[in-house]
Amino acid sequence: MIVDPDRSYDLIGDVHGCARTLARLLDQLGYRQQGGIWRHKRRQVIFLGDIIDRGPRIREALHLVHDMVEAGQAHCIMGNHEFNALGWYAEAPRESGQTFVREHTPRYAMLLQETFRQFEHYPEEWQAFREWFMDLPLFLQSERFRVVHACWDNSVIDQLRQRLQQGRIDAEFLREAAFPKQFAAKALDRLLRGTDMPLPEGLTLTSAEGFTRNFFRTKFWEENPKTYGDIVFQPDGLPEKAARLPLSESQKSRLFLYGPDEPLLFVGHYWRSGQPAPIRHNLACLDYSAVKYGKLVAYRLDQETLLDPAKFFWVNVER
Repeated sequence: MIVDPDRSYDLIGDVHGCARTLARLLDQLGYRQQGGIWRHKRRQVIFLGDIIDRGPRIREALHLVHDMVEAGQAHCIMGNHEFNALGWYAEAPRESGQTFVREHTPRYAMLLQETFRQFEHYPEEWQAFREWFMDLPLFLQSERFRVVHACWDNSVIDQLRQRLQQGRIDAEFLREAAFPKQFAAKALDRLLRGTDMPLPEGLTLTSAEGFTRNFFRTKFWEENPKTYGDIVFQPDGLPEKAARLPLSESQKSRLFLYGPDEPLLFVGHYWRSGQPAPIRHNLACLDYSAVKYGKLVAYRLDQETLLDPAKFFWVNVER
């Protein structure tokens, strides 16, 4: 989906139900409520997905974002959490061997449980929001900048343009995602969850939420990595012994690279911490763990072609 290249935008990272914090950030950015909708005379917001799950005011956050989008005051792309919600309810094709596109495992139940709880008495609203999720594009772009939840891969996006209208998934594409080896599942994993690599044999990681995995999330901009530690990009890092292990030439050849000469790219997803700043002159992650009492972060984009550290704005999330 193409956005207006001449407009100024405020790009905002993963909200995860932090509605009051979002209102504070919008106020700081000069937006004002008019007719119940946050508006700015000259700017629009682009939300980077993951509006739902985990936070204390998911329903309120969805209403705020949805109403801004419907009023032409914002765009919003799909995050992996919105897709998880769609997949939880979507029946999988029988030949997939699954009951639902997102099987009702303890992991997905845990991720979605707070959203389910807050909509328990508003089932019709929740259904209407899920229908709206189908309207959320997987990516946005102009000549100067690109927006995706986790990773921009030109080869995947070129194929998606041929399959999808305006980068929005349809019911057929959603059902195809039940097959892990087919294009839909691989494309959604790349754009909504990023790139990864298997851990060294015998090593696993256990997240703060108690789930164990045998892979780790990787950088997609490192031009000359030498070790596992050079490419890890996740909050929990790697054990020191694993981080020092050298990458083989075969592993290096399979790494994906978003090049330094590509347009500006904005992503969320990665639970960063510390002072918001560019990762590289053309790459910014705007997810700074708001729902974990971090920061809700925006980047004020005008006509620049190189990211400006002074244009990151944020509010700290208070307990």
